[in-house]
Amino acid sequence: MLCQPLQLTPEYRDYVWGGDRLRPGIVPTSEAWVVYEEDCIASGPLRGRTLGEIASEQGASLLGQRAIQQTGCRFPLLIKLLDCAEWLSLQVHPNDEQASAIEGPGFFGKTEAWHILEAAPDAQIIAGVKAGITADTLAASIRNKTILDVAQRLAVKAGDTIYMPPGTIHALGPGLLLYEVQQTSDLTYRVYDWGRPETEKRKLHIEKSLQVALPQAATPIGLLPPLVDGERRVLCRSRYFTLEILSAQTQPVTLDTQGESFHALTVIEGSAEIQTDGQVWPLSRFETVVVPADCGSYAIHPAPSFRVLKSSV
Repeated sequence: MLCQPLQLTPEYRDYVWGGDRLRPGIVPTSEAWVVYEEDCIASGPLRGRTLGEIASEQGASLLGQRAIQQTGCRFPLLIKLLDCAEWLSLQVHPNDEQASAIEGPGFFGKTEAWHILEAAPDAQIIAGVKAGITADTLAASIRNKTILDVAQRLAVKAGDTIYMPPGTIHALGPGLLLYEVQQTSDLTYRVYDWGRPETEKRKLHIEKSLQVALPQAATPIGLLPPLVDGERRVLCRSRYFTLEILSAQTQPVTLDTQGESFHALTVIEGSAEIQTDGQVWPLSRFETVVVPADCGSYAIHPAPSFRVLKSSV
């Protein structure tokens, strides 16, 4: 039985579009994989073990019954922080059925959501294609690299949440720092890469993209209203994950896993203290813990204030 939060050591990815906000002095740092099945546990009796190992051994005790129903004993989510100094490639992800058919048994699709943490004044994303674009027009634009002519650009700001279902052409623009939660899959089919030279590690996936890209796929931007002290609010809900924001200045937020799902908690503003069974785990900005499903009731105390993103199944 697992009753203590698991603090994780993130893994980092250094892609060409990354900035300097995740690891100052190490540029480019594009992504911090803060909840990942290969992340190591940072402290306690399980220190040095990976999250995936513990999930495989402990099953529902860590993951909860809902996660077990979806992905068995495999950890079901991948959570990242992304620092975008340049445009990311235009890309598209398959759904579960397409992933299995294209890549083989055991592959999952990639449904994801973004929550914008920081945004330059002119920051944009690409999310879907313009209204009225047909499947033939979309396919032609992918093949002849004119996808920018039909792509839908949206302005974004800090606090926005964007749900990104499979089949949606998308890209993140410069000046963005964001949180991303997704299925435990990194299947990405690259459609267009802004004229960057194609390499072994950065290939285009034209034929695979054509199999999964949807002309009618588009996604709205969820706006974040002002939050009151001690509030929790659902930002996004899908069959794979629920993303919530928690905010407190003077009073704790009390939660309960109820054995249904782990809670992945990442501090995005301020600092917090997780309290369970008389023990305290302090968390600073961008630090993450996974609260096992067996933990039951626990509290997040402001120290002195916090905003926390919580992902669960």
